[in-house]
Amino acid sequence: MIWVTGDCHGNFQRFKKEFFPEQAGMTRDDYIIICGDFGGLWAGTPEEEHWLNWLERKPFTTLWVDGNHENFDRLNSLPVHDWHGGKVHCIRPHVLHLMRGQCYDIDGYTFFTMGGASSHDIQDGILDPAAPNFEEKYWFKRRTRQHFRVKGVSWWPEELPSDEEYLTALETLERIGWKVDYVITHCAPTSVAQTIDQDYESDSLTDFLEMVNQRLDFHYWLCGHYHDNRKLTEKHILLWEQIVQII
Repeated sequence: MIWVTGDCHGNFQRFKKEFFPEQAGMTRDDYIIICGDFGGLWAGTPEEEHWLNWLERKPFTTLWVDGNHENFDRLNSLPVHDWHGGKVHCIRPHVLHLMRGQCYDIDGYTFFTMGGASSHDIQDGILDPAAPNFEEKYWFKRRTRQHFRVKGVSWWPEELPSDEEYLTALETLERIGWKVDYVITHCAPTSVAQTIDQDYESDSLTDFLEMVNQRLDFHYWLCGHYHDNRKLTEKHILLWEQIVQII
């Protein structure tokens, strides 16, 4: 079985037995895929370690693509392993990060993955701890309830793919002949995101995904990021807290 869900932000309550009883019939060869903003690899606190170990003890294997709210310093410091035809970061033996621009063969089905997204909760700026008057600016923004983040603490420029990651994705798509069963991303292609909000502003990643959307032969595309559970088009599914079985 393969199930898919949306953003967790470090909260894995939905995987408790009372909320997800289907796990009673699952094994390590069954999977749950999280469409970004996993949030479980953040500060290295004892609480975080508890929940990662809790996920590892689950009967299924947890897979996830990165969103925009991840600690990319920690994530990118992990060793890279080969898994089912693609590259992964191994958080725990059965908690795996599906890297950008990869294709995995799982139980005879192919999955193309491309994590990342632009943050939309930074309207009031991003502060650099190394900048002059950082403390003053930080506490002023806190007192005035501004929407901001701090570089290297709550925001990383790696939230959007690098040129190398885009190139890797293109090489993968060429290798698989631009045909795949499922696409797993955090954000949606530009045209699909605009079905959620017609005023949505595109960025380099959504435009790249739009190109992929136009060229790729795929069965379904599943994403998160927009905090809703909706069928966006006949082939594009937006997930948040819902867990859906696709295989």
